[in-house]
Amino acid sequence: MSIQQEFGASLRGAYKLRYLDNLALLERLHRLMLDVIKDEFERLGVMSINPVQGLLLFNIGDNEVTAGELKTRGYYQGSNVSYNLKKLVELGYMHHQRCAVDRRSVRVRLTPKGHAIRAQISALFARHAENMQENGILDFEALDMMARALRRVERYWADQIRYIY
Repeated sequence: MSIQQEFGASLRGAYKLRYLDNLALLERLHRLMLDVIKDEFERLGVMSINPVQGLLLFNIGDNEVTAGELKTRGYYQGSNVSYNLKKLVELGYMHHQRCAVDRRSVRVRLTPKGHAIRAQISALFARHAENMQENGILDFEALDMMARALRRVERYWADQIRYIY
């Protein structure tokens, strides 16, 4: 094997290892974010919903959407969306209503109680952003670069899924 081939193979191996490390990091960060929300809920005495449901409320915000749109718009990534929606409606965090055009479709939106939870999570994230900026953890350029890189990965993965079907 030539030096160029060996060097190229080691770079490909290093790239693969870095890619796998980043995938694991993404998953750990998502789980940590849910733990952060859980801790905030415990601090505030919010015991009726879980962090996944809180994040769903946060992501929906002021929008009115169908259950099907939750995944396509990126508001919800789990597989049990109907369970979480039903629970949030039962607990008074969301309002649901059958669509006038298609009676099979249900539209959901936050109630004032849901907006209150959203505001608490929003305040938590705002505190974190301010603290990270003040302490020099990430500057705006680093955040911007990270967002652009993650969007490219998102686009690549979405294209891979479309390619399969």
